[in-house]
Amino acid sequence: MAAVSSSPKSPFCGLRSPRGGAVGRFFSHGSSRTLTCSLRFPAQLGPLFWPWEKIKIGPLSVSPMGFGTWAWGNQLLWGYQEEMDDSLQETFNLAVRNGITFFDTADSYGTGRFNGRSEMLLGKFIREYKGTNKVRDNIVIATKFAAYPWRLTSGQFLRACKSSLSRMQLDQIGIGQLHWSTANYAPLQELALWDGLVAMYEKGLVRAVGVSNYGPKQLLKIHDYLKSRGVPLCSAQIQFSLLSFGDDQMELKAVCDSLGIQLISYSPLGLGMLTGKYSASKLPRGPRAVLFRQILPRLDRLLDSLREIAQRRDKTMSQVAINWCICKGTIPIPGVKSVRQAEENLGSLGWRLSSDEISELESAARDCPGKMIQNIFQTQ
Repeated sequence: MAAVSSSPKSPFCGLRSPRGGAVGRFFSHGSSRTLTCSLRFPAQLGPLFWPWEKIKIGPLSVSPMGFGTWAWGNQLLWGYQEEMDDSLQETFNLAVRNGITFFDTADSYGTGRFNGRSEMLLGKFIREYKGTNKVRDNIVIATKFAAYPWRLTSGQFLRACKSSLSRMQLDQIGIGQLHWSTANYAPLQELALWDGLVAMYEKGLVRAVGVSNYGPKQLLKIHDYLKSRGVPLCSAQIQFSLLSFGDDQMELKAVCDSLGIQLISYSPLGLGMLTGKYSASKLPRGPRAVLFRQILPRLDRLLDSLREIAQRRDKTMSQVAINWCICKGTIPIPGVKSVRQAEENLGSLGWRLSSDEISELESAARDCPGKMIQNIFQTQ
């Protein structure tokens, strides 16, 4: 790789990730260049060059990592309280200032009286963002519509989309996604939901459509059906991480690549198990503790590998785990509910793991007996 020497005139000089030295990689047209600078510019949390790296999702261009908002409004699993809203808005603002243009949500996010809270907050934060109209217009919201048993017709699914638009106070959604397939338990409902995606696309309520929790077989079916209706399927979202990395996930990735569908990785940190912040004697609060108690003790080799690479890279374990998802050609959407989390996640951008490091992590992941439990709605 050719080194670019430090120069007072260099626009990249001094830009550093939240943790790490002033050495990054700039990717352009398949090549990479090492940028080495000696000054520190505190205005940006990450290298200034990565916001120019965009990923295509159908007609849309988004940042190589997005942020998930499952925690926004979820009291049961994530301990949401209304007093957190100001902090969530600061987190959103920081993300957008640092080039994040992709946010994932769902009409089912939020528990109890906070149902729909995630969408509502995202819309509010976009409207109140103190930036140019161009910056706001570049933000892409991907929301998921739940396949509730009472949504039996395409018209009901279309109304769900309109309700999401109303909560966010937007005229159009970036990506409208079917949250899960009903093929496993209500196959007759499935076609109505697909027709609902077609209707919201044809009416211009969404710019693109996608799915979530679909396996390769069902993905091929919906792709072919939507194609017959003149609607391109642009994205597929699954649980994808070093804890959820096997033949099924890689088969789906291969299908996506062959069809031009962008894979989106949710839970890239395994609900926090890959962050290095927890152990058998230090568990998170709430329902996650039960899952962590079962899986964490069986992850020693993988966590050791993450820790060693993080130390060599002067990164955190979270940053390494997220970067692995990026290196696999996916768009990871780690959840954020604090400025500190956003700052750390931003350090996942602007660099790439080497092929040897990727192989080391994958070997450790395969050898670990601990695996993430798959979503109950995941289809074949």
